[in-house]
Amino acid sequence: MEQRTDDGLSPYRAFTRAEWAMLRDDTPMTLTVDEVTRLRSMHDRLDMSEVEEIYLPLSRLLSMYVAATQRLFRVQQRFLGTEDAKMPYIIGIGGSVAVGKSTTARVLQALLARWPNVPKVDLITTDGFLYPNAILERENLMDRKGFPESYDLPALLRFLTDVKAGRRPTRAPIYSHLVYDVVPNHWVEIDRPEILIVEGLNVLQAGRLPKDGEAIPFVSDFFDFSVYLDADEGVLRSWYVSRFLALRGTSFSDPKSYFHRYSKLTDSQAIETATDIWTRINLVNLHDNILPTRRRADLILEKSESHRVEQVALRKL
Repeated sequence: MEQRTDDGLSPYRAFTRAEWAMLRDDTPMTLTVDEVTRLRSMHDRLDMSEVEEIYLPLSRLLSMYVAATQRLFRVQQRFLGTEDAKMPYIIGIGGSVAVGKSTTARVLQALLARWPNVPKVDLITTDGFLYPNAILERENLMDRKGFPESYDLPALLRFLTDVKAGRRPTRAPIYSHLVYDVVPNHWVEIDRPEILIVEGLNVLQAGRLPKDGEAIPFVSDFFDFSVYLDADEGVLRSWYVSRFLALRGTSFSDPKSYFHRYSKLTDSQAIETATDIWTRINLVNLHDNILPTRRRADLILEKSESHRVEQVALRKL
């Protein structure tokens, strides 16, 4: 993890956990203990203190940002004399495999949806925009699954364009972690939400610009606010291996599971297999594609081995 600095030269303002928690102010807790338990993913040690000290202040900040964006939209409407439909506020959440993106996305969705004006908050993951396994196998990309080239980027960009344009409804493909593939002819409909959360490994990537100067969109261009979840490499590896060990007795044990062959591995075999997958695939993706996007985020949440967010860095305006 980077050392906490705020010397006036950094584009970020850094906060300790205690400093960030104070920014909750009087934001009410709207989730129960049972709801928080249901929202967390396997091995995420999310508890009420994490929600109160980290995610409530973030929800307060986002409520202010969304309100400011809506005011700016109304000002532009008056200036132009138009009646354009209000565009949704899109939040991107990125970071490594096993860092806890899914839990963060679900907690934010739950908190934001309970603001006093009860906005419509939808959530999608970019997993649905992975190419089907048949295509990945044909292109020899199965070991690159989760890398930028394994996604149907044109489809994802069309989806985000339609959402921003207020077209209704728009559809996102559904991905099954059980069968490790996109589910054919299954979709989730996104119907003009006030807020859309987009969670995925490479959502903050910008990509290479064309030399001829032609304008090309990137996924991150559609975000109004972005969050990067961070942790040390050794910690991420440990979380990944622990999750792999636990999955042997849960989803891997289902005969329909793509990873059913791993369900009977001994502890030592499972540790060796998971470490190999992490080193050959996930660590390479982290170094080459995910970690370089960290400093593009508006907010960085730095986790310790205990899964607690210990430092927060907010990009200065």
